[in-house]
Amino acid sequence: MARRGPAAKTVMTLMGLLLLAARAWAVGQPVYVESRPGPGSFSLVQGAAAAPIHVDGSDWPGVVRAARDLQSDLQKVTGRRAPLSLEVYGLPERPVIVGTVGKSRLIEALARSGKIDTGRIAGQWETFLTQVVADPLPGVESALVIAGSDKRGTIFGVYDLSEQMGVSPLYWWADVPVPRRDTLFVKAGTTVQGPPSVKYRGIFINDEAPNLSEWVRHTYGNVPPGDDPPVPEGVANYNSAFYARVFETILRMKGNYLWPAMWNNAFNEDDPENARLADEYGIVMGTSHQEPMLRAQKEWDRRYQKTLGSWNYYKHPEVLEEFWRAGVRRNRDFESILTIGLRGANDTPMMPGGTVAQSMELLEKIVGVQRGIIAREINPDVAAVPQLWCLYKEVVEFYNAGLRVPDDVTLLWPDDNWGNIRRLPTEAERGRAGGAGIYYHFDYVGGPRNYKWINTVSLPSVWEQMSLAKLHGADRIWIVNVGHFRHVLYPMEFFLQYGWNTERWNHRNLGEFTRLWAAREFGASHAAEAADILETYSRYVARRKPELLSPSTFSQLHYREAERVVEDFGALAARAEKLHASLPPGARDAFYTLVLHPVKALGQVYALYAAAGANALYASQGRASAGDMADRVEALFEADARLSDHYNRVFAGGKWNHFADQVHIGYTMWNDPPRNIMPKVVRLDLPAAPSLGVAVEGSDEAWPGAKAEGRAQLPVFDPFNRQRRYLDVFNRGRESFVFSVEARQPWIRLSERGGDIEKERRLWVSVDWDRVPEGVEEGEITIRRAGGESVDIRVPLHNPAPGVRKSVRGFVESEGHIAIEAASFTRSLPGGGARWEEIEGYGRTRSAVTVFPRSTPSVLPPGDAPALEYGVYVFSPGKAEVCLTVAPTLNFSPGRGLRLAVSIDEEPARVVTILPEGFDARNGNREWEESVRNASRTVRSVHELAEAGYHTVKIRMVDPSVVLERIVVDLGGARPSYLGPPESPLSR
Repeated sequence: MARRGPAAKTVMTLMGLLLLAARAWAVGQPVYVESRPGPGSFSLVQGAAAAPIHVDGSDWPGVVRAARDLQSDLQKVTGRRAPLSLEVYGLPERPVIVGTVGKSRLIEALARSGKIDTGRIAGQWETFLTQVVADPLPGVESALVIAGSDKRGTIFGVYDLSEQMGVSPLYWWADVPVPRRDTLFVKAGTTVQGPPSVKYRGIFINDEAPNLSEWVRHTYGNVPPGDDPPVPEGVANYNSAFYARVFETILRMKGNYLWPAMWNNAFNEDDPENARLADEYGIVMGTSHQEPMLRAQKEWDRRYQKTLGSWNYYKHPEVLEEFWRAGVRRNRDFESILTIGLRGANDTPMMPGGTVAQSMELLEKIVGVQRGIIAREINPDVAAVPQLWCLYKEVVEFYNAGLRVPDDVTLLWPDDNWGNIRRLPTEAERGRAGGAGIYYHFDYVGGPRNYKWINTVSLPSVWEQMSLAKLHGADRIWIVNVGHFRHVLYPMEFFLQYGWNTERWNHRNLGEFTRLWAAREFGASHAAEAADILETYSRYVARRKPELLSPSTFSQLHYREAERVVEDFGALAARAEKLHASLPPGARDAFYTLVLHPVKALGQVYALYAAAGANALYASQGRASAGDMADRVEALFEADARLSDHYNRVFAGGKWNHFADQVHIGYTMWNDPPRNIMPKVVRLDLPAAPSLGVAVEGSDEAWPGAKAEGRAQLPVFDPFNRQRRYLDVFNRGRESFVFSVEARQPWIRLSERGGDIEKERRLWVSVDWDRVPEGVEEGEITIRRAGGESVDIRVPLHNPAPGVRKSVRGFVESEGHIAIEAASFTRSLPGGGARWEEIEGYGRTRSAVTVFPRSTPSVLPPGDAPALEYGVYVFSPGKAEVCLTVAPTLNFSPGRGLRLAVSIDEEPARVVTILPEGFDARNGNREWEESVRNASRTVRSVHELAEAGYHTVKIRMVDPSVVLERIVVDLGGARPSYLGPPESPLSR
């Protein structure tokens, strides 16, 4: 069984704490900075002195700039300012030497003398070594050498040292404090990092209004209007001061690539320094999937929208060609990846109404023209110029229909905008010179709903999809839409770090990433709790994005689902508040940004919709407390507004004003409502006289006066679950009354026997199974209003004979179903060198399982495939519907769907199709829309059980990459709910 006991978890936690104590500031990289000296170590800071920094002034300007950051970082950490010199002569006894192979005379001298082996990094992409060198040069006793294979290799080496000293990449954007340290030493030896697993690793600032754009306007003002280039009034000033902060953060996270903000901005024209500064920093610039040839859509709109309309090559080829030519010429001296191809303005098809053949012909012509411009303006060898073609929306149809893409162009495959990759390279496509990449989303504006308010990213889901991308050779470019940037700093760093080293993180150690990250941000002593809060939050947000919530999302009737969801968030928020209060004052703003605010904000919105659902139910039952629930909805709506106002105006002294502007309540269609809109509530006009009402768990009816025939009945009780059920006794009038409760059988336990009712009281009912006579299947409770109505409630029992109880093993049927978390398997049976393994923290409930190695080929028939067995015990034979909750993974391999196989006992395996070959994930496909709304799919297989007793449910792989989260064996009693029944009891 895959469950871990408390002792194992305790050992793992202790091991994790010991690990954090040793590596409090290193997130994933080899640790070489320490607070105490060791044999042969190098003293960065000791006593009053910091080691001088030397960088050749003829090195890359970005390297010199990074060395100045190192100087600043050393001062932040220790209070000592290290001298910085651009001279290569007259070095002191113990310097830090920073330089690039082929650009630094210091590095070349060390290599020639054999003091460092640059052969380990020379010619590599973005690779660096960090080495303590004894007697490196005449008159120099010891040196710390940071040598890079290229510009970014050196820069990464510098920032790696800064992080190990304690400077978080988020020190500015999340106000993460820099811990003070009096001494810093670098261990003896050599550390080499790189080359990266993914060549280009970047972010796309998109969907940036209102939050980021209004903050930029508040902080940097508007771009000065002008005619050359044409800039209208009211454009938020995304200038070089803003982008310098972004560039630095990307580099500190070991990223290298950026698509800039583009909703109402033009990177190159809003501030002419932007492009030059990006190149100096070492950031590779691109333009979005819809903006070709280094030209922003707004550059076109500002020039031609009034006269020519939106760009359209079919109508204005000469104008567009000159427009592209000017853009390429302007940026040709800077490091860029050119987006080619063409879509219509505002991310639309370019030839609406045209045939596929016509669109393909025009696109191929356009690409030929674009590559001709590239050859003339940048390099006659056009294949030497990095280019990408994003196969987004309708363009992927053209590709599948035979669209010709030049072999040297990188195919950028998009996800479905919801984190599920649509397509990965085939074996033949992996041989293309241009390779392939992924355009991924942490934020999206489009159907079935926008989601851009708050962090709703689950790291296990990101790992699961991007590990597939790496496995299938989509590793030339990874770029992720990060929306307004600040709300997704935590998953953004994971995305870039994973792209840097895909070997470092896997399904077994994702928790280690979060713990190390939390230790760096909040300190090692708080890391375990902070990480657990973050991981728990990630599971909760994986249930459903807040923009998709409604009052009916979570069941008000079954499994206390809505109440449990609200309780979950309430408990998590309480933990976050407690930890926030225990942190040093200097760390609280960072914790509020990265943990506390998203936990509180999302928890309030979940509670708001749950209260609206309760209000509707209570009003339908005539409860006096319906008004209280309406009050709660209003209070939570106001609390949400106060929390946003606090974030904007009070928190951090208003530094981050406008980052809580995004509308997030009241969606009825894909796009934002104009403002947050409170869910509708119902208030009842109650009579003065009191009147008894009783509602029972599992029913929307109320007694007396229920529309359904028969008396009230609680859900069934059994000795395996030992349930506690509730009854709500409520008033249908304004005047209070006295009630009493009588249990007709002595084995029925009641939380109370009566009292006063002003509005309502909840009673809890349980069963003393030691006192239930054999064969008894029912009890009864009577509730009376003094001098008035009474209601009888049936208490049904599933009461197997003692001999049967003792023979039960496996997951036990209750209420006509069995629910099992996928990782709670009885046995895992390998097959063909593969096996199912758990991805901890994945999915909507606890975790998930998938097949490893992930390159395992499909197996059909599935007889020799890896399998999972689940032992179950049923009390009545008949129809059994096996309902499988799986991830919303897409059929990313052409010519293949997604399938698995199900069997019970020795029956032949039945193949279940999750997705058919050719499944089209797009708006208008209701099955896809429902899967991304629910963050899952449910597929079913129907079986017949000939007899009661123990059975084995077996799940076999057919196609790899299916991610299984839960199994429900529905014997006719599973009740409607969003997350499904809680896991059934296990009898061993």
